[in-house]
Amino acid sequence: MSNARAVAVASLAALLLGVALMLALHVVPPTSEISPVRRTLSQYALGPNKWVFDVSVLLIALGSALGLALLVRHRVVRPWSGTVFFGALWTLSLLVIVYFTKTDWSVGPSISGLVHRYASVVAFVSLPLAVLLAAGAAFAGRPGWRLAARGFAVLSLAQFCVILVGVVRMSAGGGPWWRFVPLGLVERGITFSGVAAITILVLGVALGAAARPAGNSEDVLRAAV
Repeated sequence: MSNARAVAVASLAALLLGVALMLALHVVPPTSEISPVRRTLSQYALGPNKWVFDVSVLLIALGSALGLALLVRHRVVRPWSGTVFFGALWTLSLLVIVYFTKTDWSVGPSISGLVHRYASVVAFVSLPLAVLLAAGAAFAGRPGWRLAARGFAVLSLAQFCVILVGVVRMSAGGGPWWRFVPLGLVERGITFSGVAAITILVLGVALGAAARPAGNSEDVLRAAV
């Protein structure tokens, strides 16, 4: 197995294992009692299964970093590009999310929880933007792959916009946005759609669908159209 293929396999394994652990938290007691509709994923970090949540997020961060490195190595994207910038923001935000735990509202607000919240917002926006910027060049001759990657990225951003609607509604005199929005369900949609998008990018490289070297800026612009 070549080094590039080994990195692709390691990236996919980390991403899929991270997602599997996160899904397991939905069905394994006591976290199975947490509402996936109203409670965020970070709620799992406030209980005895915090280590599972942390390992899951760290695996996804590792898989994402390896995937980005693979895209650069295959010259699908340039080292100094929007894809790498937003991908790095996504990966670093996941590390911050693990280090700074969500606010436990049964105790009260905390600085850690505030940092966690803003890191989550950065993560939600960064990942789909990274994929949208990469998909055109990565799958220039593969419209099916390109559509799948972009589709999940757009879906992720669209679901984030639901939260923004709730915030605007609250500022206009409506009720609290976290009651208007089924936050747990929306956050899960944002997260899993984004991870699916980057998984498609990595899988494309692993299968040879995204082995196109990055050209000049005009080539990339034409590929993105």
